[in-house]
Parts: sequence; C-alpha cells; structure tokens
Amino acid sequence: MKKEIPSMDAWLREAKTHESAAKIGMYLTHNGTVRRTAKAKVRAGQEDSPDVKGMFFHYDSEKVEAVIADGYKLPGVYYIRVWLNEGELVLGDDIMYVLIGGDIRPHVVDALQYIVGRIKSECVEEREFY
Repeated sequence: MKKEIPSMDAWLREAKTHESAAKIGMYLTHNGTVRRTAKAKVRAGQEDSPDVKGMFFHYDSEKVEAVIADGYKLPGVYYIRVWLNEGELVLGDDIMYVLIGGDIRPHVVDALQYIVGRIKSECVEEREFY
C-alpha cells in the first residue's frame, strides 16, 4: 500500500509562493530510500548482516506533526514539509521526503538533521526483511 511519490519540483514551487518565502535564503531537501545494506551493518558495524530485500515502514502521524511543530521553533526556520511512505517497501523505494526552508545555511542544515533524526528515532517503525 505504497503512497504516491510527491514531486520535489512542485514542493519547491509551492514553498517559493508561501508567505514565508521572503525570509528564506535556502531550501534543503532529504530523500530517504530503502538500501540494500542492513541498518545493523551501517550503524552498528555488524559486518555479517545479510543484505536487505526491503522493509515494512509505518509512522505515527501525530508524532510527526509534533516534530514539525518543534522544528518551527528552531532559529531561522520558516518552512517545513514532510512526506512519509507506508507499507511494504522494496530496494530503491522512497521512504521519506523532507523540505526545509530557512534564513541561512547553518540553520537549515541543523533543522534538517534535527527533524529527520527525530522522525527516524521517535515516529517511525522500520522492519527490514532479508
């Protein structure tokens, strides 16, 4: 039950017409995809981890909305948009898109790391299958 993939070009066009656009000097995007290398190998160094064939992905929308609301409290952040896929995903499938708009590069980079990190650690369930 995968969702329709959004158009980042359309997202950027919409963001640049948003009321906050005059304050924004940089937009930064993130596109997470299902990779072959297991999370245990990449993050924990478990070299004997088998290759991933896909994953089951689910998220809590209320928690995601709370993370987005907190993101707007970060310095210089004026635009946030998040899309998350759901269901059984295979290699190369899109997991998430995030678009952040802010005043200067350090604020936007920090906000992207903060938001993606919190979504991954607090809002989603990822179960790789081999």
